[in-house]
Amino acid sequence: MMSSREDQLTANLAAVRERVAKACAAAGRSVDEVTVIAVTKTFPASDVRLLAGLGVTDVAENRDQEASAKAAECRDLPLRWHFVGQLQTNKVRSVASYSDVVHSVDRERLVTALSRAAAQADRSLHCLVQVALDDAEGRGGVRPGGVPALADAIASAPGLTLGGVMAVAPLGGDPAAAFGRLAEVAAALRAAHPGATMISAGMSGDLEEAVACGATHVRVGTALLGGRRAIVR
Repeated sequence: MMSSREDQLTANLAAVRERVAKACAAAGRSVDEVTVIAVTKTFPASDVRLLAGLGVTDVAENRDQEASAKAAECRDLPLRWHFVGQLQTNKVRSVASYSDVVHSVDRERLVTALSRAAAQADRSLHCLVQVALDDAEGRGGVRPGGVPALADAIASAPGLTLGGVMAVAPLGGDPAAAFGRLAEVAAALRAAHPGATMISAGMSGDLEEAVACGATHVRVGTALLGGRRAIVR
């Protein structure tokens, strides 16, 4: 018999998948083109385990301290771990030890540190260029004009693979317009690096707009897991 939490996650996941399916249909895209990444920050490893049992394969965290503990606790599961938070260079070695994809690469110093850490851990990391779609301070990201040079740095760094781009819609702005700009940046990037096909965009509140603009990965937390809890220590 399913637990009430499992029931809740089952219903939430079905609702999110239905939203993605409708958005794909509206955009003339196949639902297979969009991966739902479960953002499990502040939720326990038991939720990760339940989601994995429901067929979720991609899980994201934004704080290394929480992510490293959860990844260790769930190492027996066939999961792809995504790091989506702003990343300080002093956390890179830890993040490189468990993450498969780092979404928040926004400066060359980080590229150098990630490359070194990947080599030390004997791992290969997929890296996305985080694109800043507005001038807000403290949210990370490189301006669109800086994307080509940063992408080239990732592509040529040992142990790193350039996966594509990531962005967060500006607060209070029109997400469709923002993700449209991201789609243009992504297209220019693919012209130079054809393998960099990932577009990580869209969250619980704006995944439809992201899918309409070509997102390949949507990062869903609240719609899947519910309101945020206190930070798990």
